[in-house]
Amino acid sequence: MHLVKRRKSKEAEIKRINKELANIRSKFKGDKALDGYSKKKYVCKLLFIFLLGHDIDFGHMEAVNLLSSNRYTEKQIGYLFISVLVNSNSELIRLINNAIKNDLASRNPTFMGLALHCIANVGSREMAEAFAGEIPKILVAGDTMDSVKQSAALCLLRLYRTSPDLVPMGDWTSRVVHLLNDQHLGVVTAATSLITTLAQKNPEEFKTSVSLAVSRLSRIVTSASTDLQDYTYYFVPAPWLSVKLLRLLQCYPPPEDPAVRGRLTECLETILNKAQEPPKSKKVQHSNAKNAVLFEAISLIIHHDSEPNLLVRACNQLGQFLQHRETNLRYLALESMCTLASSEFSHEAVKTHIETVINALKTERDVSVRQRAVDLLYAMCDRSNAQQIVAEMLNYLETADYSIREEIVLKVAILAEKYAVDYTWYVDTILNLIRIAGDYVSEEVWYRVIQIVINRDDVQGYAAKTVFEALQAPACHENLVKVGGYILGEFGNLIAGDPRSSPLIQFNLLHSKFHLCSVPTRALLLSTYIKFVNLFPEIKTTIQDVLRSDSQLKNADVELQQRAVEYLRLSTIASTDILATVLEEMPPFPERESSILAKLKKKKGPGTVTDLEEIKKERSSDMNGSAEPASVNASAVSTPSPSADLLGLGAAPLTNSAPPPASSGSLLVDVFSDSASAVAPLAPGSDDNFARFVCKNNGVLFENQLLQIGLKSEFRQNLGRMFIFYGNKTSTQFLNFTPTVICSDDLQSSLNLQTKPVDPTVDGGAQVQQVVNIECVSDFMEAPILNIQFRYGGTFQNLSVKLPITLNKFFQPTEMSSQDFFQRWKQLSNPKQEVQNIFKAKHPMDAEITKAKIIGFGSALLEEVDPNPANFVGAGIIHTKTTQIGCLLRLEPNLQAQMYRLTLRTSKEAVSQRLCELLSEQF
Repeated sequence: MHLVKRRKSKEAEIKRINKELANIRSKFKGDKALDGYSKKKYVCKLLFIFLLGHDIDFGHMEAVNLLSSNRYTEKQIGYLFISVLVNSNSELIRLINNAIKNDLASRNPTFMGLALHCIANVGSREMAEAFAGEIPKILVAGDTMDSVKQSAALCLLRLYRTSPDLVPMGDWTSRVVHLLNDQHLGVVTAATSLITTLAQKNPEEFKTSVSLAVSRLSRIVTSASTDLQDYTYYFVPAPWLSVKLLRLLQCYPPPEDPAVRGRLTECLETILNKAQEPPKSKKVQHSNAKNAVLFEAISLIIHHDSEPNLLVRACNQLGQFLQHRETNLRYLALESMCTLASSEFSHEAVKTHIETVINALKTERDVSVRQRAVDLLYAMCDRSNAQQIVAEMLNYLETADYSIREEIVLKVAILAEKYAVDYTWYVDTILNLIRIAGDYVSEEVWYRVIQIVINRDDVQGYAAKTVFEALQAPACHENLVKVGGYILGEFGNLIAGDPRSSPLIQFNLLHSKFHLCSVPTRALLLSTYIKFVNLFPEIKTTIQDVLRSDSQLKNADVELQQRAVEYLRLSTIASTDILATVLEEMPPFPERESSILAKLKKKKGPGTVTDLEEIKKERSSDMNGSAEPASVNASAVSTPSPSADLLGLGAAPLTNSAPPPASSGSLLVDVFSDSASAVAPLAPGSDDNFARFVCKNNGVLFENQLLQIGLKSEFRQNLGRMFIFYGNKTSTQFLNFTPTVICSDDLQSSLNLQTKPVDPTVDGGAQVQQVVNIECVSDFMEAPILNIQFRYGGTFQNLSVKLPITLNKFFQPTEMSSQDFFQRWKQLSNPKQEVQNIFKAKHPMDAEITKAKIIGFGSALLEEVDPNPANFVGAGIIHTKTTQIGCLLRLEPNLQAQMYRLTLRTSKEAVSQRLCELLSEQF
């Protein structure tokens, strides 16, 4: 080897290697049999030559012969050569497999370890076929040494990743879980990696691992570094095992056993507490290990999304990292806070860091960190801060990296539309967006602003005036010309009375941009000109002269030529009435899902069953409806409110969903029919999950080992839309999958529900989405039931959960001064209008969490209204189709007694009672 290294040129190296190869070949073919040492030496030389980049076409048989040696060094070189040079198609694979089987059966831990390493390194399908049934037996055998168990667990993990269909599930699965209790932490670490991967595909088989993982994690995080000396890394006890255990727990919902759940909560609190302690070492390895455990714990807190106190604490901890000198920590903090922003419990806590995030957007050097800052601003945006966030995004857009400009444009357009209270602000924002980054404004963006302006009468005049002024700039982006041409062609008459924007000036302004534009834009402007002929007859001759010019009638582009000829002819022969009919104002566009949001989702990549987590990453979906959804189980039809609403729920009649009527014509029962099954009773934990959704709209409603149900919903006035995601957590298809929303007779008269059917087949690992359109006709007390029936592996499954559509969802917050509040409070002094409840606190009495819950409940949180600053007051209006019900609430906490007094006053006794019941359960 040293002779090779001495060579100063490539040619000299090749010459020396060829000489050595010839020498090794002659030794292998010689009459004299080589001893084990010589074989090992020459095979080792061949391996080195191969690693230098030269082809080796002999020596394989000699390497296989080394496997039968009883000397460790010879066997090691043989296995190493095979792992590197022998492929799965080799003719020697049968001999290799026999040698491996012999070593596995030898019960010599050293030889077994070498064989297992070889299987894992090769990891071929042939290896899996030969040993996938044998390795689990070695793993769970009582007499297997710890080092071999480690190798066996990692070897099985490798085979499962390459050929999962060849690894049989059997009795060993229940026994491998108990390796989490093994005294050897190396075995526990390897077993945790294996169980985590297996549990992702077969959660039911390994559900018992949850309690064992929590128990092991508890012992680690509560131990001192001296207790686990062999596995303590820079004063952090077993950090990588802790990370693996936390990741395993993310494969399952929160534990149902209160004792296990309490112990897990204690573990997570301990991890958060340790993060606040002064570092025990200044070395980067210490902080890396400590932060690895912390971030994985925060990921688990976010995954469970069930402990408000932990969520807020996690948010505060991440907030400390936003200004950390380490770039990676800032990146991870921003990424985790994006997810936290989706939780109703921690959203307000995330918003407190808005200035820090905006500062990161302006000063951060790393583009990936800036992109995460943009994502976080998008996630934390709501009506209270939308204008500030959109303004900051627009400022950043002027200097943003080209790679992320298109995504920022889409996000600004979505936020501007979603949170526009005043649509003049929306128009200004989109035009500013086009001015700053016109090249990155896709067609979907300017199409959308056209749709909204046409659909809203109150903004049409302002839009016409604004685009007219914007077009007067010497240099206009072509997208601005498109928007201006379309809007002035439709609504230019609304500003024609001003001498500064007379019809002729409008036309000349647009035509001055004509020769600078592409063919599609010119075609749009020609359509605008013919619209002007109808709107402004006084400039008809001027427009006809333009259409009659050779540059139009003899244009090389067929589309422009055809338009010019047809428009000129139309303006010449058509009467005024015909022109008015043909060129009348565009009708309102049917409301449907925003194409901008669809484009952003497409840019982020297609969804899988893991996208149920996206429910927790977006505060709410775009609510523009799809056209003509099919109705299911229609029992009543009513005409929705005609008010123009971006929810778009007025596009089709709403219907109630009710269970299919029972047939009375036959007493025979089809025992093989799924549809004949009765509605199942509520699933365990359904009431608890239902209560969690009273103050939030997004999250996981139900989860067991087969199915996960996620919700995303938004409500506006008396209308709402709910997206229900059904995720198949198994690898087996669900057949005859039938979800049905069921309303009682009383509820049907108060709540109109319209559901879209879903695909009856749900593939393993996939998800399907169901849309429910909601209209509140009058106040109601009950909640609908969601019944799901399907076949899994030949077994009929039937479960029911409460659908969290509650009266407070139709709350619209109302801001009031202290004087107005108490004046209205006194007006609602009738005993039947007030309901009061005094109750014991069920959760920690944290002021920030209480504020978040009151805001999530739907009312406005009124600051500095109550004389006692410790009290919370709120105001809002319940919107139904038939009436509006004003509501005032007052929550008085008593920290010493750990009690609350909740008082609600509304104009209707039943509403006061229902709202009091719903809100009391939250504290």
